Amino acid sequence: MNDRIARAALTRLFEANDTVGRTLVGKLGAYAALRLATGAQPAHTLPDVTPEELSDALKRWAPRVPDLDPEKDLATIERLGGGFLIPGDEHWPGGLDDLPDAPFGLWYRGHVGNGIPDPSNCAALAGSRDCTSYGASVTGDLAYSLAQRGICVIAGLAYGVDAHAHRAALAGSTGSGLATIAVLAGGLDRDYPAGNADLAAAIRSNGLTLSELPPGSAPTRARFLYRNRIIAALAGVTCVVEARWRSGALNTAHHAETIARHVAAVPGSVHSANSAGCHRLLKEGGAALVTDADELRELLAS
Repeated sequence: MNDRIARAALTRLFEANDTVGRTLVGKLGAYAALRLATGAQPAHTLPDVTPEELSDALKRWAPRVPDLDPEKDLATIERLGGGFLIPGDEHWPGGLDDLPDAPFGLWYRGHVGNGIPDPSNCAALAGSRDCTSYGASVTGDLAYSLAQRGICVIAGLAYGVDAHAHRAALAGSTGSGLATIAVLAGGLDRDYPAGNADLAAAIRSNGLTLSELPPGSAPTRARFLYRNRIIAALAGVTCVVEARWRSGALNTAHHAETIARHVAAVPGSVHSANSAGCHRLLKEGGAALVTDADELRELLAS
């Protein structure tokens, strides 16, 4: 078994926030970590992992071991016209290496031939699923203008701001480079939400859908939050267009700030609950106030 197959297996065995699994990979490498985690190699004392932590982790992983079939997962993604990237590959996005909990690998579908753009040429747009007409309009203007300037738009395929960002980026594409990238919280064999399946197909015609999870994986609340760190790492700036006080979009902004990426927010009406999260970022989070694509491009250039 080579490193690619081992990492494909680990994407099914370990959740993104599994610190014990991540420590095993860091200390032993993917192949040896997989053997230990599946019981193929006897457990032994490791620095930074107590016997109790390892014992609990082995119990946590045991129910997943019978479902491990990385060769099948790799064949499935190939059949879907995609593939699996690992660190060191030509097209591995270097921005992910800035994450303290970078994915073990990245499953993709779409156009990867020219690689994934550098964060300096990508902007993430995030915001409410129940965005207002104002949020939809501003998102469309930003994404279209960014795409016209050759900047790839990153979002999460959700309803609301995400969907408007993807559609406008596709409409504004000049045909040079990827127009937009959607990062999903589940396997790429089924687009979530199902109502955006046609949009996902359109994205793959001039962009990519990505996930750290193998085919067949279901999206969960926790996986949506883990997914946000990938969106933040792929982009040089994360802009929250419209968000409520406790919106998940603020989680994406937090991840961006943690890895020293630019964070921006679009102001809205003081009477709109849908802009309360943006105003929170501007007042408390030190986000840059932006109103157009040129201001986002200036942040990327800096």
